[in-house]
Amino acid sequence: MRRRSLLCALPCLAAAPCSMAQAWPARPIRLVVPFPAGGATDLLARAIAQGIGNGFGQPIVVDNRPGAGGTLGSSEVTKAAPDGHTLLMATSSTHSIAPHLNPNLPYKPEVDFTPVALVAYATNIVLVPKDLPVASIKDLIAHAKARPGQLNYASSGNGTIVNLTAEAFKAQAGVFIVHIPYRGTALAIPDLVSGKVQLLFDSIVSGLPHVKDGKLKALAVTSRKRSALVPEIPTVAESGLPGFESDTWFGVYGPKGLSAAITDRVAAEFQRALQKPDVAERLAKLGAEPVADAGPAKFAAAVKADSARWATLIRDRKITAD
Repeated sequence: MRRRSLLCALPCLAAAPCSMAQAWPARPIRLVVPFPAGGATDLLARAIAQGIGNGFGQPIVVDNRPGAGGTLGSSEVTKAAPDGHTLLMATSSTHSIAPHLNPNLPYKPEVDFTPVALVAYATNIVLVPKDLPVASIKDLIAHAKARPGQLNYASSGNGTIVNLTAEAFKAQAGVFIVHIPYRGTALAIPDLVSGKVQLLFDSIVSGLPHVKDGKLKALAVTSRKRSALVPEIPTVAESGLPGFESDTWFGVYGPKGLSAAITDRVAAEFQRALQKPDVAERLAKLGAEPVADAGPAKFAAAVKADSARWATLIRDRKITAD
């Protein structure tokens, strides 16, 4: 009788991948955020998860797993079963930049994950002291060229997106500005206000309040187009460095081996949420621009191009991580 039961079960086992995909999800979906609660990635992930609501028929639980610049939580997802119940909210730091700074990275972005969807871009804002005699990017470049090595720029540490953006700016503008790393841009603000450092490419969300209260000047944003938060501030590209662009992207990955059916379903639900006005509004307040049309293939291509770009800069400028 037992032998007969096992034989009867074989057709069901053969069809398991299909039936599992149809029954998915069978429990809450865990969305791993590899950064601390309250940070930009966490807030963005929660805003989108709230927008999805019960779209999957199961709740989405945001699970913060910070550490090692986002690589610990990312690595954890590679060990999860590829059944769609564990996803990762990744960023350019974890998948475009880290592989070129850390030879011992415990994962390979292009091998150990299944790309699902690109969900948003976030820009930085170019900040200078209010007393610095410049009013534009062109002015800043001219000011720096006249004073090689006399100006300093702050960053949130070696190898961070803030550091890389500034180095990309220096390379394209042909200027020599000294790097002063801090343990986070918030710690650099007092020195920027006082004029001890003269330049910072900060997150638009954390940097803009200091512009509004008159402590700092904003010369430009680093995105490909103007930010909806400050449409009056031009981009670096339109202010003297054509083609300049530096964004932080946010995207969803699953573990390696995630089925196409589940991948497409997850992408569709995230994209549906990103089209909701209230979700777009919440992301805008974070300085992020939603992307609702970049599924697996487009996402993978975008990350590949971004990774290649940062790899070249890191190599040419001899940038190392903290």
